[in-house]
Amino acid sequence: MLNNIEVHSTVRLAVWILAALAVLLIPLGVSSITTGQKLPYYKKRRDQVLSGWRMLLFAILLGVATVWMNFRAEPVIYTYFIPSPTKILTPTASLTPTITLTPTITLTPTITLTPQFSYTPTITPTPFVPPVIEARFDSVVTPDPSAVFSPIKFARNLDLNYTPINPQSTFKNPIKHMYGVFSYDGVTDRSQWTAIWYRDSELVFFESKPWDGGSGGYGYTDWGPDPSLWLPGEYEVQIFNGIFFKVSGRFTVQGDPPTPVPTATQTFTPTNTPLPTATRTLVPTRTPRPTSTPQPTRTPTMTRTPTLTRTPTLTRTPTATKTPTVTVTPTK
Repeated sequence: MLNNIEVHSTVRLAVWILAALAVLLIPLGVSSITTGQKLPYYKKRRDQVLSGWRMLLFAILLGVATVWMNFRAEPVIYTYFIPSPTKILTPTASLTPTITLTPTITLTPTITLTPQFSYTPTITPTPFVPPVIEARFDSVVTPDPSAVFSPIKFARNLDLNYTPINPQSTFKNPIKHMYGVFSYDGVTDRSQWTAIWYRDSELVFFESKPWDGGSGGYGYTDWGPDPSLWLPGEYEVQIFNGIFFKVSGRFTVQGDPPTPVPTATQTFTPTNTPLPTATRTLVPTRTPRPTSTPQPTRTPTMTRTPTLTRTPTLTRTPTATKTPTVTVTPTK
């Protein structure tokens, strides 16, 4: 096997060497042409100018080779030499389908309304990441759209080098674990990677995480639920780098899955427990209210004792009696 890190480093070094030679030959060729045109002898002038044009042509060829090696050398090498595999950790969080309750009674409407306009969804040929999965993305690194993935091979087991053992496209129950193995190249580190598993177009499992397997090598996606969940049908696995669809693979499961073994549940036998006897409830006694504290009576203020006033007795003053006057008339 070939170490993918060594291949990448070697290709990078070769690209820099070819680019340096191309840049060096351009001024040498121009100098040779300029110098040759100044020579007085025809043969020497022609040979010098021809040598300069050859150097310029060789510089152009080196430039083309540099561009090709920069973009296409590693994929070509990986087609002839198997790179060392890189183990991909399976994320712990997984989506388990929930049981859908089937209603027992279905009401049949008496009148069916026919809409004036009917909507027929169009078939989307290109797979896409469902919004519920895209919302769980946690990587902020932009993936490289030119990253490539090989076709997916499916097998029940892998060897020590993460190579699929007896890969097939049809499997029979019972199945415990399934692996989808692929090779890759040009994947940006820490970019979001997603694998989605479908059974007859129904989502049954997915895994999504920031990529940590290097730019090139071997990887796999796997699913190992309870064997009773491997229902017969056609399964499809889709690989995405970010939201860019890369590759998909299909396999078929035949036969009924094993029935899940019910777990033993300990049953407790109820014992006769004597009922508690009736307890007489005491009626609370009436608590006498406290007697009101008599308020102090108002002490009357002392009345002033009147002093005895001696009242003088009135003496009656005798009125003077009028003495009648007697007039004596003298006689003549």
